[in-house]
Amino acid sequence: MKRLTSLIVFFSLLFTAPGAFATGPVNVNEADAQSLSRALTGVGLSRAEAIVAHREQHGPFTSVHQLTQVPGIGPRTVEQNLDRIELGSHTPRD
Repeated sequence: MKRLTSLIVFFSLLFTAPGAFATGPVNVNEADAQSLSRALTGVGLSRAEAIVAHREQHGPFTSVHQLTQVPGIGPRTVEQNLDRIELGSHTPRD
């Protein structure tokens, strides 16, 4: 019974708090929407798709703060994810 309860809690957390199991840093200039939504806190699939669409329309991000130009991505979301966002060779970070 104890093992069953542990499994239920584990799967509940897995499906209700995907940000708690986020992966490492993600390159916002190369990642697909699925990868972005898994890696970035507060960014679901629709916002991740908006990031990809913005990148495809306007070119690569050269600053992490350019992400605020994407509908639904505000300064707080960027600040929460500074350690998770990579730009690749498109530096600087600020």
